[in-house]
Formats: sequence, C-alpha cells, structure tokens
Amino acid sequence: MNAIDLRRHLAMGRLGRDGRLLDAESRLADLNARAGGKVGEPLAVPQIAAIARLALRLGIAVSRNVVAADGEDDLDLWVRAEPDADGVLLEVSGWRPRTPWYAPIEDPVRESDFLRAEADWVWESDAAMRITHLSLDAAARHGFDAGALLGRPITLLFALEADEQGGFPILSAAATQTAFEGQVAELRGTSKRVRLSAAPRIDAQGRFAGFTGAASMIDPAETIGPAPPADIDSILGERVDRALRTPLSRIIANADSISAQLDGPLRENYAEYASDIASAGRHLLSLVDDLADLSAVEREDFHVDSEPLDLADLARRAAGLLAVRASAAEVEIDRPQFDETLPATGEFRRVLQILVNLIANAVRYSPPGGKVWIRLEREEGMGCVIVADQGKGIAVEDHARIFEKFGRVDPSEPGGSGLGLYIARRLAGAMGGDIMVDSAPGQGARFILTLPARD
Repeated sequence: MNAIDLRRHLAMGRLGRDGRLLDAESRLADLNARAGGKVGEPLAVPQIAAIARLALRLGIAVSRNVVAADGEDDLDLWVRAEPDADGVLLEVSGWRPRTPWYAPIEDPVRESDFLRAEADWVWESDAAMRITHLSLDAAARHGFDAGALLGRPITLLFALEADEQGGFPILSAAATQTAFEGQVAELRGTSKRVRLSAAPRIDAQGRFAGFTGAASMIDPAETIGPAPPADIDSILGERVDRALRTPLSRIIANADSISAQLDGPLRENYAEYASDIASAGRHLLSLVDDLADLSAVEREDFHVDSEPLDLADLARRAAGLLAVRASAAEVEIDRPQFDETLPATGEFRRVLQILVNLIANAVRYSPPGGKVWIRLEREEGMGCVIVADQGKGIAVEDHARIFEKFGRVDPSEPGGSGLGLYIARRLAGAMGGDIMVDSAPGQGARFILTLPARD
C-alpha cells in the first residue's frame, strides 16, 4: 500500500481520560460498533484501547502496529495515540486485511516471516541503514557486541559483497524501498559469511522506515563444491533448529513484554506467569542450541577454523555476556585484567561458546555471595583458561561422566541438557586442545580449557 492510500484511509477519534469513545470518524466508529461498542462507552477494540491507555499513562505519543479482529477477519492497523488535557487523540491508518493462514501469501512483509523462520538470526535497520536490532544469541555465537552496534551503520557489521552482475541487492532495495534476497556479506572481524534478506518497514505515513531482515550463515564448503550427503540425524537437527528458533524467540520476547507490564499494570500472578513462560522458553531455546551443536560436532565432515586469537580477550567477553546472570544469582565473576593477553589459535566463536558454557556452569553451581575466578596460564606450548567456582564440587568418580553425552551427576538438580560439556570438549579437541576438570566434594570445581598457544 502506498503513502496516498494510507493517508486516505486515516481515521481519527478521541477518547476521554476514562477510556470512553467521545467521537470518531466513520471507519473507526464502524469498527468499534462491530466490536460491540458505541460512542459514549469504553472503546471496544482492545488493541487500540491498550495503546491509548499506555500513551495516557506515559504522557507521550505512542505509535504501534496492531492486529485487530473485525468479525471473522483480521486487520493490520497503525495506531497513533497522543494524550492531551482532555483525553487521547487517536489516528488509525493502514486498514489492511490480514491474509488468512490458509490463503496464498503475496505480501512481502509476510513473506519475510518465512525467510526469518529459515534464518540463523535476525536484524533490523532504520531508513538511514543504521542497526536498530540484532539477535542477542547471534552476538553470543559470533562474538560481536550487539549493544555497541545499535545506532551504527550496518556496514560496520557486514562487509557487503557484489553479486554476479556487480551490484549490491541491499543497496538497490534501499533505493527502491523494496524487499531483497541473496545479499552476501562477511561478518567483519571474522571469516564468516552470511546471506542477507529483508522486507521493508513502512510507517503510518507510508514512508520507508528501514528493513526487517534475516541472516543465514553460509557453509564454507558451499563455495568449494557440493557438500557430502548429510545423514538423516543432521538433516532433522537442522530442520528442528530452524523450525523452533524463531517461534521460541518470539514467545520469549512477548512473555518478557507482558512480564515487564509495558502496556499497563497486570495482576501480580499474571506477570509471574509471563515470567515463567519466558524462562521456560529460554530453557527450550538452549536445548535447541545444544541439539544443533550436537548434530554439527558429530558429523564426519565437521571442522573448525584455525585463526589467531587472544584467550584473555575471549575470557573477558564471555564474562561480560554472563554479567547479568551472575548479578541475578548474587555471584561475582573475577575476570582477567584488560592488560592481560594470552595468544592462541582456534575458532573465535567456538572458543567463546566453550568459555560461556564453562562460566555459566560455574555461576549456576555457585552459592549466593560466591565468586567465580577466571585465570590464565601458559604451559608446554598450550594456552590455558582456568574457570574456578565455590560450588559443592564433583566427586572423582564422576569426572568422566560429566563429559559424556547427556551426562549429569544429579539429574534431579536444575541445569541444562547434559550436552554442554560433551559439546565443549568435542569443540576443544577439534581445535587441538582439551577440557579437564579438577574437583572434589566440598572444594568447588576447576575447569581448564587448553588450546595451542602462539608467540
């Protein structure tokens, strides 16, 4: 729908401070009537009423996209609510019938949902091609600082590559304000390549507001030749990962919004239910991550890159990613100082993944008020990162079991899937290193990651 259509379909209305509809243009009044309301009574369209209440509570104009029921159909609406001394002024535009689930999808924005479902992670930009959102799980996996990139040009994260015709699909799409697919780029600071796709975001006035996009990691073997046939477990693992990751991420985001009561106060037990839903979603998402990694590390053609890295820097990054979790658990993380370095070789994101796992375990099993130490050593050509905690410790006879697939000392304890240490050790081994444990009951635990050191 273009800008002229949106302005022509703008419907205005006014609510009193008590939420009653005082006046409305015909399109909004008719929608309200079909929802069972009328002028002089509380607005009967709950999605619009919620935005009006939020604007009134915050004392500022609020603009959001909503989906409202209209009989047996749904409408995509853009609602702007601006409070004043008498109540709230409403501007409702868009009025686009939402495509039924059983109908063919022709809307490029809806097509983008399918692209995102198949993607490894998601991103968003504004009209000036500045980053406005990045998946936090992508930041953890690939080692970039999502917070530091927000508001910065998208080219600081992606080094764009020209296509076969010498063009750049993302730049052409920005110029024409259309969707694009197949933009290949490299993640700056790594050797990883991604394939980008996106759909345009349009504001209430029909203006281009940026992109909502997806990123799919490119297998290094893709540019070399056809990959060897994957076994059925690998295929199923990849499909489960793609089918579950995006829906779970949305469930978590929506539950967090409800728990934070962003749209107004809720009964306390409802907010707690939403928090429980978000926690359960994160647990399921961690299982999806573990299953995807398990599928990868057990493939015969699995390999990791060998690149120069600084284990001290990676240890600090991993500790930073877990700072909020540690604070919530009342556990202090003592990380390496900023002037410490320990050159080694390995794959950046895989080493970060290992360290996040080891430090997260240390935080999980530390008592409130406890401390987790991260220390660095170099011994016989190997760089060592030592993660020590003040937990209850692990009996010597259980040392081998915790590195087994699905191995857990006490399955009744809260924790992960029993895959984290198994995967971490496989990853370390693939990079020419290992993970060892030194622990005894009542003495905490020390996990040592070793990787080939470099001068």
